[in-house]
Amino acid sequence: MPERTIKEQVLEALQRLPEDASIEDAMERLYVLAKVLRGLEQSERGETMSHEEALRRLTH
Repeated sequence: MPERTIKEQVLEALQRLPEDASIEDAMERLYVLAKVLRGLEQSERGETMSHEEALRRLTH
């Protein structure tokens, strides 16, 4: 199955918003989508860290 394009993913994210969603709701949804896609790309490149390292960075 071919991977969906960014445009297709954006349209799907916006279509899932409630009918009374604001522009700010749409912007937040797209921001989260962008961050998730960036994280997946980083993971595919092996740019990850252990749970312990993440906790250390958050607490120090």
